Amino acid sequence: MKKALFLWGVLMSFSLGGFAQDIAIYPMNWWVGMKTKSIQLLIRSTNEDFSSDKVLINYPGITVSKTHQFTNKRYLAVDITIGPKTLPGDVLIKLAQNSKNREIKWPVKKRPSGLGTSYAQGVTSADFIDLIMVDRFSNGDESNDKVAGMRDQSLNRMEMYDRHGGDLQGVINHLDYLQGMGVTTLWFTPVLENDMDNRTEHGYSITNHYKVDARYGGDEIYKKLSNDLHQRGMKLIADIVYNHYGSCHFLALDPPDADWVHQWPTYTQTTYREQPLFDPYASKADSKKMSNGWFDRMMPDINHENEFMANFIIQNSIWQIEEFGIDGVRLDTYTYNNLEFANKCNQALLDEYPKLSIFGEAMVHGVANQAYFEQNNINTPFKSNLPSVVDFQSLYYGIIPALTQSFGWTEGVNRLYYTLSSDFLSKDPMRKVLLLDNHDEPRFYSVVGEDPAKQKIGYEWLLTCRGIPQMYYGSEVLMKGFKNPDGLLRSDFPGGFKGDEKNAFTGKGLTEAEKANQELVRKLANYRKRSSAITKGKMMHYVPVDGMYVYFRYDDNQTVMCVMNTANAPKEVDFSKYDERTSSFKTAQNIVSDERVELSSITTIPAMSMWVLELQK
Repeated sequence: MKKALFLWGVLMSFSLGGFAQDIAIYPMNWWVGMKTKSIQLLIRSTNEDFSSDKVLINYPGITVSKTHQFTNKRYLAVDITIGPKTLPGDVLIKLAQNSKNREIKWPVKKRPSGLGTSYAQGVTSADFIDLIMVDRFSNGDESNDKVAGMRDQSLNRMEMYDRHGGDLQGVINHLDYLQGMGVTTLWFTPVLENDMDNRTEHGYSITNHYKVDARYGGDEIYKKLSNDLHQRGMKLIADIVYNHYGSCHFLALDPPDADWVHQWPTYTQTTYREQPLFDPYASKADSKKMSNGWFDRMMPDINHENEFMANFIIQNSIWQIEEFGIDGVRLDTYTYNNLEFANKCNQALLDEYPKLSIFGEAMVHGVANQAYFEQNNINTPFKSNLPSVVDFQSLYYGIIPALTQSFGWTEGVNRLYYTLSSDFLSKDPMRKVLLLDNHDEPRFYSVVGEDPAKQKIGYEWLLTCRGIPQMYYGSEVLMKGFKNPDGLLRSDFPGGFKGDEKNAFTGKGLTEAEKANQELVRKLANYRKRSSAITKGKMMHYVPVDGMYVYFRYDDNQTVMCVMNTANAPKEVDFSKYDERTSSFKTAQNIVSDERVELSSITTIPAMSMWVLELQK
């Protein structure tokens, strides 16, 4: 039964003599009533060449404007328009393949209800994201641990770069835990098929843009997860890749033409240097190598100047949002794209889904460098329309030096102050996605020397600073690990797999420090949901003094004062020094400890600690 459904859903094709398994159409379906009405169908045969580019569609409301042939005769592209009066149904597409006249069934569907309210609703500063690597979170269905016919048959939790067996059912099984932790939004590394020879656990080498990986449970379980999240009032972020796909993708193994990816005389990797894209003194050669070089040997670099390839990516991005009920999009390796194309694709998504959130991975160094890739206030020839970015600057040059460097004029917590002071470069800093760690960065607990007090400060900052906080699965229970040499930053979530001695879902086997940090995150994240000052309010901060940094989140209804002492000694807190924000209040309640503080007195904050205080009259 599953095989029959797979053939129907993916191939969508039949001949006059019965089902044909050798022709596929991308996108595999569309919807009536979309703003994106002009579609370019890519038709692919895995068998015989197409003998003619003549394509006929006789379906009310749909017109064919142009067809295209390629050097590889197993492909055709067909430009169609879906008129406003088109009704849902199965469209018959007639074409010629050698001596055969073929008919392919291509569905146009009715759009789901709830656009902008129950899907494509956007992710805001009121949300709390949890980034999960599905393969490493929880194994909810052992029957899909290995899938016959797929290249990667590894399944060994003792090897960090093999598959471990986590799946989407495992996530569904633990939604109560995630919601209880205050998480409102889930972001997964890509869940689309990665039929590569090895290293398929991360998901970024996509081999089929129109199929959820069977080892995660396939399309239907992903839709169920999306529905379950929305029924809980939670949201879903898709990790979309404009820049590359896997070397085992059919477009790489059997391309329509040679120019669908960037070709070099010999393998040429990107420089990973973003500066030539905005440097007024940069050479064209450096700019080209940055954008057109391959991110990895196993990840062919997409040529966005090829209009067919560009259309394929744009249409697939829209298709994923509509098909799976996506609320926000994280864009992988954003800085390596053709940025004019990226603007075009971003705009297509925003035209179709005005409330959709889009944030890009701009893993660069320098606040201005990062701002260049998002909507900004910088006068440069190229202007990005990307609404937001993952804020690596507040990580690299903010909270990490704040907790790992001694205080100095440009060191320690002053780095965090300086970095946040540069928010004037961005159009809307509240859209930035804050982080302590992710699947490419070392676990924060390891970075701060496995110091629970510093980890606690990290989360208190993450959940109170401006922007959208993003947690990385397991860091709430002090998971540790570096990227090199062993990749332990991608270890399994404790309790997600049969036989685990520790279980973070139940608390079994956790140390007191692990439980304490987990409870801190749970308490503060759930408080954050109710805090208008943190989720919607303004921010004011004061110049750090002797390792102590004070900032406020406030609106007309609430004021939250955050006191961060990064020194190795206790510090006096004189609330009168901050009377711009404190003068109308008498007391404060510590949100984490529930203790009350009199603002008329001078009190002492312990070394290496942070207070989150709600001021009260």
